[in-house]
Amino acid sequence: MPIVCENLGRRFEDVAAVESVSFRVEQGEFFALLGPNGAGKTTTVHMLTTMLKPSHGEASIAGFDVRRQAHEVRSVIGMVFQEPALDDRLTARENLQIHAALYGIPGRRVKERIEQALEWGQLANEARRMVRTFSGGMKRRLELARALMHDPQFLFLDEPTIGLDPQGRRHLWESIAALRGRGLTVFMTTHYLPEAEACDRVGIIDAGKLVALGTPAELKTSTTGSTESTLEDVFIELTGHQLRDEEATPRDRLLNFARQGGEHTR
Repeated sequence: MPIVCENLGRRFEDVAAVESVSFRVEQGEFFALLGPNGAGKTTTVHMLTTMLKPSHGEASIAGFDVRRQAHEVRSVIGMVFQEPALDDRLTARENLQIHAALYGIPGRRVKERIEQALEWGQLANEARRMVRTFSGGMKRRLELARALMHDPQFLFLDEPTIGLDPQGRRHLWESIAALRGRGLTVFMTTHYLPEAEACDRVGIIDAGKLVALGTPAELKTSTTGSTESTLEDVFIELTGHQLRDEEATPRDRLLNFARQGGEHTR
């Protein structure tokens, strides 16, 4: 079953963070959502993963409605957040034990699943270490292994390689790419365009609107007229050359405030 969005949107007071986006991500597809800072990528992911209720429109994952069947949606997805979501006062093993309890993994399977996760993340020898002593790459591997513990059908990755050095980025990307052999559907946001080049399809969002959707080759041809161009060329052509991080606009400040506050329950 696919991920389906139909006129999906979210407003924070009078500011539209996402405006009526529509797209499908097919089962087993590797999909990347690109966009400048504040374009609406994370808000879109938060709506799809039931962390944020849409203001309008519809979305479903594996046939489950993100509004009315949030519990069912959460049972079939794994999530790696943009910001670290580990308890650094606990060990790697203890973080995985909490995840197993939250997702109702049967007690007889918990030890096996934890060992599998530690092995997959190449952290078996670090299981008893406090997470606060981990490097950024180790934390990302633990987060990814944790997200896969309950065998999700869909994996959401919100800028998973942010803050990693080239070695850590390459290792994590190779681990993510290997998931394709499991038939997993991967939905990723990223600012690192070479990662998006390897995806089956790419969507580009700007100012809350989906401005392009297609395979990397299709986007290059339709936007620049040449398959010799890069996704960076496409991205700049569609979203402009202006820097987005010089100063936060009133829209950016309101969105950041809402994302960090109590808006998730509305």
